[in-house]
Amino acid sequence: MFRRMFWFLTGAATGVWATTKVNRVLRRLTPESLAATAADRALETGARLRVFAQDVRAGMNERETELHDALGLTAPEPELPAQRRGIAYNRKDDH
Repeated sequence: MFRRMFWFLTGAATGVWATTKVNRVLRRLTPESLAATAADRALETGARLRVFAQDVRAGMNERETELHDALGLTAPEPELPAQRRGIAYNRKDDH
């Protein structure tokens, strides 16, 4: 009697476990869930690419500084053109 009850309860527990697993997989495969997962991964990839680009820029700036120091180059200060005055006008006056 106890053996039968043991195997009955084992089978019932296995059935509940299997049903729960199948339901989780089905929920994960719904279009809404797949879209949310794809969006999350896209955001994560974008963040990783942004950090990578920042690291590359920092490395480029560092290497450029090293090369300037090694070659004895100094970057001249760029001269900006003087500010023009009197260019802005009212278009209504053209007519």
